[in-house]
Amino acid sequence: METLAIGLLGFFIAGYFVLGGADIGTGMMLPYLGRDEAERRLVIASFAPFFLGNEVWLVATAGVLVGCFPELEGELLSGQFVVVVPLLIGWVVRDSGLWLRGRAPGGSAGWRALCDGAVVCGSWAVALSWGRLFTALFSGSPGTPAPGPAAVLTALAVAACFAVHGLGFAAVRLTGAPYERARQLMGRTRPAQSLALTAVLMAALPLLAGRLLPLYESAADGATLALLVPMVLVIIPLLVAVQAWLWRTFRHRVTGPSYL
Repeated sequence: METLAIGLLGFFIAGYFVLGGADIGTGMMLPYLGRDEAERRLVIASFAPFFLGNEVWLVATAGVLVGCFPELEGELLSGQFVVVVPLLIGWVVRDSGLWLRGRAPGGSAGWRALCDGAVVCGSWAVALSWGRLFTALFSGSPGTPAPGPAAVLTALAVAACFAVHGLGFAAVRLTGAPYERARQLMGRTRPAQSLALTAVLMAALPLLAGRLLPLYESAADGATLALLVPMVLVIIPLLVAVQAWLWRTFRHRVTGPSYL
C-alpha cells in the first residue's frame, strides 16, 4: 500500500505541474504576450477554461499528502511556512485577478490593469515559491527553508521552467500577434513538440524532488492506507475523464476573449 500511495502522490503532483504549470507560465508571460487590452484578453482566454480544473490536481496532491503521509505533511507545512504562505498568497492573488478582471466597474481600464498585474505577480509568486521549496527538497532538508544564493538561483531556474512551459502552451493555443511572440522565443521547434518537451521537464521536477523525501518512513499505518488508497484510485478515472473532456472541448486555438 505504501508504494501505491507514493505512486498516487507522484501522479497528482506531476499532473499539476504539467497542467497547472501551463496556465501559471502563461500568466507569468502575460506582459510579453499581450501588449494591449485586446491581446491580454486573448492570452487570458487561452487558459481561462482550464485553470480551475488544473488546480484540482494540487488539491488532490494535498489530500494524498495529508491522508497518507501525515508526518511528512506536518514537517513540510511547519518547516516551510515562510515558503508555503507566499505560494498560497500568490495563488489567491492570481485567481482573484482572473475572476475579477471582467467585473470592472463601468468598464474601467485601470481596474483591468490592476487585475492583470495581480495575475502576473501572483503567477510569479507561485513559481518562485515552488522553486525555493524545491531547493530545500533537493538539499535533503524538507523541514528547513533553503537560504543563500542557491535558493535564489534554484527559484529563478524553476520559474524559468514555468515560463517556458507557458510559452509552449501559448503557442499551441493562441493566434495573431501573441502567437507570433510566443513562437519567437521557441525558435524552430514546433509548438506541440515544445509543449511536450517542457511537459516532461515539468513532470520531472517534482518527481526528482520526491525521490529525496522519506516517503516510506513517513507513510500512515496500513489500516489508514488500506482505506484511503482504494478511494483515491476510484476517483482518478473521473478526474482524468473530466480533464480530457475539457481539453477536447477547448482544443481549438483562441480567436476571441472569454467571459473572464
